[in-house]
Amino acid sequence: MKKLLVYLKDYRKETVLAPLFKMLEASFELLIPIVVKRIVDIGIAGEDRGYVGRMCLIMILLGIIGLLCSVTAQYFSAKAAVGFATKLRHSLFGHVQRFSFSQVDKCGNATLITRMTSDVNQVQNGVNMVLRLFLRSPFIVFGAMVMAFTIDVKAALVFVVVIPVLSLVVFGIMLITIPLYKKVQSGLDRVLGVTRGNLTGVRVLRAFHKEEEEIAEFREGNESLTAIQMFVGRISAVMNPVTYIVINGGLIALLWIGALRVDGGILTQGAVLALVNYMSQILVELVKLANLIITVNKAIACGNRIEAVLEMDAGMEGKEAGRPEKLEKAKNEENSPVVEFAHVSLTYPGAGAESLTDIHFKAMKGQTIGIIGGTGSGKSSLVNLIPRFYEATKGCVKVDGLPVEDYPVRELRDKIGVVPQKAVLFKGTIRENLLMGKDFEGADETIIEENIKKALEISQSAEFVDSKPEGLETRISQGGKNLSGGQRQRLTIARALIRQPEILILDDSASALDYATDLKLRKAIHGMDNPPVVFIVSQRASSLLGASLIIVLDDGNVAGMGSHEELLASCEVYQEIYYSQYPDKRGEVQAK
Repeated sequence: MKKLLVYLKDYRKETVLAPLFKMLEASFELLIPIVVKRIVDIGIAGEDRGYVGRMCLIMILLGIIGLLCSVTAQYFSAKAAVGFATKLRHSLFGHVQRFSFSQVDKCGNATLITRMTSDVNQVQNGVNMVLRLFLRSPFIVFGAMVMAFTIDVKAALVFVVVIPVLSLVVFGIMLITIPLYKKVQSGLDRVLGVTRGNLTGVRVLRAFHKEEEEIAEFREGNESLTAIQMFVGRISAVMNPVTYIVINGGLIALLWIGALRVDGGILTQGAVLALVNYMSQILVELVKLANLIITVNKAIACGNRIEAVLEMDAGMEGKEAGRPEKLEKAKNEENSPVVEFAHVSLTYPGAGAESLTDIHFKAMKGQTIGIIGGTGSGKSSLVNLIPRFYEATKGCVKVDGLPVEDYPVRELRDKIGVVPQKAVLFKGTIRENLLMGKDFEGADETIIEENIKKALEISQSAEFVDSKPEGLETRISQGGKNLSGGQRQRLTIARALIRQPEILILDDSASALDYATDLKLRKAIHGMDNPPVVFIVSQRASSLLGASLIIVLDDGNVAGMGSHEELLASCEVYQEIYYSQYPDKRGEVQAK
């Protein structure tokens, strides 16, 4: 939690002024019982109405000044807390954006969302409360005790007993509840994970009539979270009644001692009233302090969770030393492969076995590499190694003769256009979604329009975009829900093509397209002025017939590698896939 305080450095003035004004307010509040004592002992005892009136005006003035100090303190503390949370949220989001796929998988989407929203809000509330009350409450408590000693030492000894007992109760409960609040936030993560999974896969759940099972799973997680929250709540709830018991016990002792000393002529009635007021102030402030400690406990637990994410190594930085010379040399070499896999293996974090084993091939300029295999054979895993979404655990992946680890991440990915399995579009216009593919800052508007037009034509999107009344300014809902699956896929392909990549990865990104559109798309990509190296991951054998090299994967291993004809003659896995899609072709081959 301490490391997060760096985000308050731009609010040093506010973090000083907020407690300062609260201390001023507290100082004025401590003077009120003295004024009351004077009203009783001098004004009322002497029947001096003018004196009583003047003292009442002083009380009102002290109240107004205290109110102004309180409002000012609240302004500064809120400004510091909101600014702190804003900077923390920006930093956390930026840090998560630099995570590799492995790190996102390790943390989980649900917990990252919780830490960026709920946890940051809890820390913000904690900072706000600390700036307002952390110094004020102890100042009032000990200030009231000191003021009590100025009135009567013997009566003030009650304060000396009451305050340590209350402190023991408050801080004892705090030590018990801190670790429990961490469990509460972890339980919230689990509930959020179940909720997110349900909302993401709601169509699948309904298609398979799994609503009841999911409701039962959610109920189990929710009841578990409720149980631990109630347990922590019961422990925290003990604080207020115990505090009241101790304070009221102190008040009884104070009134007993005060009555005896008034009867003995040692104390005045006004002095006893002032002592009772100081005891009441201690009661109010310790209740506030108890609530503050509960809030701070939550904030510390949440802050530690945020800190754990920030301490994770973003880890996708490339090496700069010696890189330009190596890259230029590789580019100048004739017949140098654009992409090379040199005995590459991949094991996902926490997995018991390799997902890819000893993958070895080269992709030359202008070639199309087809990747095919059964579900879970490692097709997407293979292409995800090229833009370094995941790190190879063995071997080396090279782009233009240089290991991908040696590239700065931005420079590596500027070379690559990736169209993922799931077509993801963002809320905004079609134009805004396409321009995410490349930064055209400072470019001429005509060049931008030409690039957009060309990308739409190659991706076979031009026809349906032009048919929209608003064209490129057509609004897309979050996730592209107001478009068909084929339209979403074509626009994601256009977004990748607009950057004119050297390497284009189509990860099963034409599954929603009909065969004719798929064929037109592949012909248009090959007809580009500077055709990229294309990696096509597909379940359709027809999409790979014209590929320069087809890699057949089976459970992470290469089952076959070659052209369509070569694989059809020698690879059983490829034959099984192909003939399952074209059963009539098997008869033709047997006839021959």
